[in-house]
Amino acid sequence: MAVFVLIHGGGSSAWDWHLVRPLLEASGHGVVAVDLPIEDEAAGLGDYSQAVTAAVGDAQNTIVVGHSLGGFTAPLVCEQLHSEGLVYLAGMIPLPGETFGDWWINTRHNRETIDPDPQEAFFNEVPEDLADQARDRERDQRGTWMPGPWPGRHPAVPTMAILCRDDRFFPASFMRRQVHQRLGIEPVEIPGGHYAALSHPEAVAAVLNDFAQKIARESGH
Repeated sequence: MAVFVLIHGGGSSAWDWHLVRPLLEASGHGVVAVDLPIEDEAAGLGDYSQAVTAAVGDAQNTIVVGHSLGGFTAPLVCEQLHSEGLVYLAGMIPLPGETFGDWWINTRHNRETIDPDPQEAFFNEVPEDLADQARDRERDQRGTWMPGPWPGRHPAVPTMAILCRDDRFFPASFMRRQVHQRLGIEPVEIPGGHYAALSHPEAVAAVLNDFAQKIARESGH
């Protein structure tokens, strides 16, 4: 079975995966989720990646999953771990040399109409008690790395992009376009908003499990 390496989004924490984790473990997979050092102004993407790889240790058969801003870190971790697969969950898909700021313009996200209410943009469909817990755990996303060029590339491994059909922050039409243009693949669509790991953990775990099984079949594991 696979070891899923779960990377949270901006301002978030490993807690975001607490409903998905036991579902993956029940299917026989290992799970590693770690808090990135996002509150450290001096911490760069290399520090983020190091925090993850240190937590993974010598684990094999890894599949890296990046949620939202975690899409800037996930490909770097994937290469460092020589992972067997990469997943973007409602993820930002950067291009080599692209800055965090330029991503919004280059993908035309700046032309989307996004509700300014975080509850509507991020937590739609998340049960109220879970949304409250998520907000209580929000952390200050910092980083002098953001104006700099993204230092990575898309690794040559099986890659999946998960589109959340009810996402109001990265709307479905926007995500389809980003995935088509930047990865050249069809996204896998599931119900849920931007935080589908909280609103629809079963759907997230199911597609991740299917992806792991497909990789195992094709690799002969």
